[in-house]
Amino acid sequence: MNRATLVPILLGALVFAGCASPGPGPTAPPSSSNRVAAPTAAGADHNDADVMFLQMMIPHHGQAVEIARLAKTKATRKEIRELAAAVEATQVSEAESMTAWLRAWGKPTEADSDPNAHAHHGGMPATSKDVIDALAKGGPSFDRDAVNVLTGHQHGAVEMARTELKDGRNPQAKQLADRIVQSRTAQIQQLLTLLGQS
Repeated sequence: MNRATLVPILLGALVFAGCASPGPGPTAPPSSSNRVAAPTAAGADHNDADVMFLQMMIPHHGQAVEIARLAKTKATRKEIRELAAAVEATQVSEAESMTAWLRAWGKPTEADSDPNAHAHHGGMPATSKDVIDALAKGGPSFDRDAVNVLTGHQHGAVEMARTELKDGRNPQAKQLADRIVQSRTAQIQQLLTLLGQS
């Protein structure tokens, strides 16, 4: 992928459509703390912030899995492939738990498609489909591009999780949010180190 083409795209990688307010060395295998499964059940007590957090985080996780799978199969560096595999495993597990929680609460698993419904939450960070499509094409700068895209995406997850910690009520959802802040911050540090080595 041509870096001159991708850089301006990367600058717009985080799209705030309307709901949101570091770690082990990169040469070591991803730590098990990044792969801890989410709790399998959540208590019934919850508020709208908990519901919105889960509804927004599920598709955000889906994008992270898509990016991670690209990195796992296309990256030339072993460290990037290992980190991508850990990201995929963690976020698939978390998404399954979040979906189960929403269903147990009798709530839809998808957020309201009206952007105005999310305005008071501060925005829903997502990675542009154009960025993911460009990344999927590969190219000589793929490793660096993938690290850049995943770094930006994980920043978005941290912001959404911090909003849940501030506004949420459900203990399990807030526990998940706290783990997301810690694990994604650690992953971001790994990614930045990898970026510095590229």
